[in-house]
Amino acid sequence: MKRVILRIDGMTCSACSSGLEKYLKKQKGIMSVDVNLVMAIATIQYENISRKEIESYIKRAGFASLGEFKSIDTKETSKIDKIKLILLGVFLVIFMFVSMGHMFLALDISFINHSRSITFATMQLGSAIIFLCYGFDILKSGFKNLIHKMPNMDTLIMFSVLISFVYSLYGYFRIITGKEFNLYFESLCMIIYFVKLGRYIENISKDKTKEALKKLVQITPKEAILIVDGKEKIVSIDEVKKDDVLVCRAGDKVAVDGEVMEGKIYVDESFITGESMPVLKGFSSKLKAGSICYDGYVLYKATKIGRESTISEIIKLVVEATNVKSRVQKLADKISGYFVPIIIFIAVLTFLSQWIIGVPLNVALKHMITILVVACPCALGLAVPIVVVVCNGVCAKKGLFLRSGVVLENARNIDTVVCDKTGTLTLGKLKVFRVFNYGKYAEEELLNLVANLEGCSTHPIKTAFKIIKELKVNNFKNFEGKGVYGEVNNKKYYLGNDNILKDLKINNPFKEDEECLTLNACSIIYVVENKKIIGLIGVRDIVRSNMKEVIQKFKKENIDIIMLTGDNEKAACLVAEELDIANVRANVLPQAKAEYIKDLTSTGKMVIMVGDGINDAPAIVNATIGVSINEGMDIAMNAADVILMNNDLANILDLIMISKKAYSIIKENLFWAFFYNALMIPVAMGLFSNFGIVISPMFGSVAMIFSSLTVIFNSLRLGEIKWK
Repeated sequence: MKRVILRIDGMTCSACSSGLEKYLKKQKGIMSVDVNLVMAIATIQYENISRKEIESYIKRAGFASLGEFKSIDTKETSKIDKIKLILLGVFLVIFMFVSMGHMFLALDISFINHSRSITFATMQLGSAIIFLCYGFDILKSGFKNLIHKMPNMDTLIMFSVLISFVYSLYGYFRIITGKEFNLYFESLCMIIYFVKLGRYIENISKDKTKEALKKLVQITPKEAILIVDGKEKIVSIDEVKKDDVLVCRAGDKVAVDGEVMEGKIYVDESFITGESMPVLKGFSSKLKAGSICYDGYVLYKATKIGRESTISEIIKLVVEATNVKSRVQKLADKISGYFVPIIIFIAVLTFLSQWIIGVPLNVALKHMITILVVACPCALGLAVPIVVVVCNGVCAKKGLFLRSGVVLENARNIDTVVCDKTGTLTLGKLKVFRVFNYGKYAEEELLNLVANLEGCSTHPIKTAFKIIKELKVNNFKNFEGKGVYGEVNNKKYYLGNDNILKDLKINNPFKEDEECLTLNACSIIYVVENKKIIGLIGVRDIVRSNMKEVIQKFKKENIDIIMLTGDNEKAACLVAEELDIANVRANVLPQAKAEYIKDLTSTGKMVIMVGDGINDAPAIVNATIGVSINEGMDIAMNAADVILMNNDLANILDLIMISKKAYSIIKENLFWAFFYNALMIPVAMGLFSNFGIVISPMFGSVAMIFSSLTVIFNSLRLGEIKWK
């Protein structure tokens, strides 16, 4: 099965997105479709058809495919749109002043007579034609969607504008023949103008909504410094190929994902990890495109370019997350799909019933037009997706990358967090836990000596040590299960456990120190110089620095913490005791982990499973939300719903808090969308006219804009919150 994300042109409201979804799902070869109104994209899974056929389906549905989605780089608004709005706005003010000024001021303009003047009626007709041309895209969209049996907001506007125009055109010919008639040309001009103005403001807001995502696109530089025949050459980013050697200096941005070959440098990776502290990168360290270099100089080899780069994968991940719809969004889209036909039915029914009972034709038509204008599915359609887009931008800033919009729906109800131990609660790498120094060396010198000796071995324990200064090691030997031997500066050194001391027949007066390290689940390394013990080092996988504080925060939020590990019980209990985790499951095989998570969710628990390895993947899949840390194995990351780029579990709590706030805002948006329509439609029908409460089509168009903007600005509040 193939998958493509296409940019879609021509969608103006949720009725468009839901209608396009329904239409495409019916087509042969298309397996699934998710259309995103805010991002104006469609994610399509298909087989046995070509992309060209899919694009032809989109065209038949009344929309246009702008090609495959590559980056968030298109602006919804343009300068020419702004100029048109200003010029026509000035024209409209003058037109309305001439048309209605006599109602408020003592104007004596001879040709102004609404019911009789041919000159004034002709001026109104000309103005109406100008605005019909200005709003032709709306009329065209409304008609096409009606033809394709997918009526949308544009269809409502089309009906209201054309009914006003045809009725007023009939009146215009009546005036030419010398009869009186009230025209509504100015109403259709106002309707078109305010709809255009509303969409312009709405598009500006959509641009702001996508701002956090657009910043991801702008992170990588457009040029790179390439080494060609030993010389530096500035090239465009598109010219860089895999395995090319590049240069990065202080103040530069890393051009592509790469691996350091020479030199050291501090880089800022906060745009991906959320970690504000610079990170030191040396030989064989991984560099991410877009990282800012603070000081130093490195040569690095390009490892990932174009769509393979970390930042491209992140952009794709974030966009896809905005496109997978939650249950509440699917419900809102479903309601929007029925909304427009119902409104058309109500408008026609209102007109016919009022005409039959003797209401004047022009009044009945005005009520019908106002209903068509005032009823707006846009607010309902924007209520959920705009919040999801803002949320994904907020999460991306914090180093949280969601694979699905459903994550936001589920995260607010999480009551249990299950963590793997090794690589999740701990660093997953051997580190020096404690050093007992019995000799004349400074601790740094002692550790450097051990690093050089261990560096000659193949034992995993060598990863706990870092060579600061290289020393020449001669006559290196490895003693299986015991330790190593080497000569440095004509001195003989042994590194190893207690067994190597027995072989050397060395008396060990440091048993108590060894026991202390053993109780802390350390691997033991004795350092022997010329048959004299000069040091004892404990090496183990250590707990992440802020983990105890994070666990306490979860407990304050009444979230249960469970450690689920394949490690032995002693090692697990030591970490659990240090972190104050009461519920521990040790010696658990991968399948048993998955079964345990299944059992938890079957009892009604909402579970987050956090892991990093292959053995965690089955459990991650079975959890309500699966989380993989960024340093994890590919299979665990592919199984996860959330990737934790900065490996900080505190951000899981942030995700839960963001989700709770997001759904609070979604509920507010849905309330305002329904409240607005429940309030305005009866007024538009004229049900309260006996109480003097009436609304004209032109003010109905203003109210329609207000409903959409209420939802948009309420949603944007989420991005302004100062998350901890």
